[in-house]
Amino acid sequence: MSILIKPIITEKATAQSELRNCYTFSVNTKANKIEIKKAVEAAYGVSVEKVRTINVRPDRNTKFTKTGIQHGKTNAVKKAIVQLAEGEMIDLYSNM
Repeated sequence: MSILIKPIITEKATAQSELRNCYTFSVNTKANKIEIKKAVEAAYGVSVEKVRTINVRPDRNTKFTKTGIQHGKTNAVKKAIVQLAEGEMIDLYSNM
């Protein structure tokens, strides 16, 4: 089971990484905080202070077309916001 799926690079996540030393990752929906902490420490070689998780619900939408009503939804994802120890940092742009 791969715990870390990908880092999330948005305006808000970049601002948090610069100001609060917090990095955001998309993680497996069944992973818990302890597993996420161990995975980040192993992958990037940093020490993690705190992990916060967010379960994002799927978005549902309805389209009215010639053939009838079409229903759809996006996938549910889990995000983890990882706060590193003072003085540590992750360079997400060099690994791409």
